[in-house]
Amino acid sequence: MTQIQETIANNGVNTEALIGARGAFAATPEAASFTFRSTCDWIEGTYSSNAINGYFGLGEEQTRKQTYTIESDHPELFAAADRAATPTEIVLSALASCLTGGVASVAQHRGIQLHSVRAIVEGDIDVRGILGMDGDIRNGFSDVRVSFEVDAEASAEDISALVAQSQKRSALFDILTNPTNVTVNVA
Repeated sequence: MTQIQETIANNGVNTEALIGARGAFAATPEAASFTFRSTCDWIEGTYSSNAINGYFGLGEEQTRKQTYTIESDHPELFAAADRAATPTEIVLSALASCLTGGVASVAQHRGIQLHSVRAIVEGDIDVRGILGMDGDIRNGFSDVRVSFEVDAEASAEDISALVAQSQKRSALFDILTNPTNVTVNVA
C-alpha cells in the first residue's frame, strides 16, 4: 500500500491526483491505454511543423486546451535554413523534459522542496550514417548523456534517488533504451 507523505513541499505537482490515477487504473486497466499523436506538415527544404492536440485516453478521444506546435529544421552547416531545432535535438529535449518532470513529481511525493532543476542532455551522432556513407554506422545516437544540477532541501543521496526513480519511470528513457515497434505506411 502506497502512503503519501504529509509535506510542506510545493513543487507544483498534484501527487494526490497521480496516486488516485494509479488506483483507478488498477481497477480498470483498459482505461490506461493511451495513444498520443503528432501531425507533421512539410513546409520546404528540411523545415516542417508538427501540430499536437488530440489523443486517445480513458477510453475515448481527448482534446487539449490548445494545439501545440513544434517546428524542426536542420542547421546551415547541412545546407538548410536553420529555422528550428533538429529532430534529434527535439528528442534530447523530450528526454530532458520527461526526466525533469519526473524529478519534480517524485520530489513532491517524497516531501522534498526543489529550488531548481536543470538537465543537460547531449547525444552523439556520426552523420556519415545518415548520409549513407557507411552502412555500418547507425543513423541514430551512439551515446546519450544526461547530467542533472539539482538544488533541493535534501541530501545528495536523496537527490540521486529522485533522479534514479525519475529515470525508472520515464517514458522517454524507456523509448530510447528499449526497442519499439515502428510501422511506416504511405496513404
